[in-house]
Amino acid sequence: MRIISGKYKGRHFDIPRSFKARPTTDFAKENLFNILLNYLDFDNIKALDLFSGTGSISLELLSRGCGQVTSVELDSQHFSYLKKCASALGDKNWNIIRDDTFRFIRRCNSTYDLIFADPPYALKELANIPDLVMSSTMLAPNGIFIFEHGKDNDFSNHPCFFRHIAYGSVNFSFFAHPNEKQENTDKTIE
Repeated sequence: MRIISGKYKGRHFDIPRSFKARPTTDFAKENLFNILLNYLDFDNIKALDLFSGTGSISLELLSRGCGQVTSVELDSQHFSYLKKCASALGDKNWNIIRDDTFRFIRRCNSTYDLIFADPPYALKELANIPDLVMSSTMLAPNGIFIFEHGKDNDFSNHPCFFRHIAYGSVNFSFFAHPNEKQENTDKTIE
């Protein structure tokens, strides 16, 4: 796994072969971050990475200057790997939490400018995640929630949905608070 841009560009982290996580492909990740540049100024924003897995998205966010990145991961092997990456990187802006994402969402009292979630595509509760995140108080005003999912899911009828992009089997659905959806939609690029 490599960091594709920013101050840590080119840094590599070897993922153990026994990992169950599926990292976002470099191609999808690069294109996603190119789009995000139109929505966010990464400098000093607060970001949340749910179902962090390999930490690929968290690392990219840190590299691009996010002031604080919180990663939530339940799996003990993945959590240990994230801690190892954090130690190697030495970036004090990375907060790694071992917790169940659903429990974290229910208890969270912080707000984030960007929330990213990449659950296992076969997770039975996957379809409920946009509702849980958008009905919580976690997403800051003018914040964006990005949900990575498989091709079999369609969130276009969700009241907070404003954009979908796909790169092969990787799909990203974008959500914002309804009163900000039009503003976010106006910024879209293809």
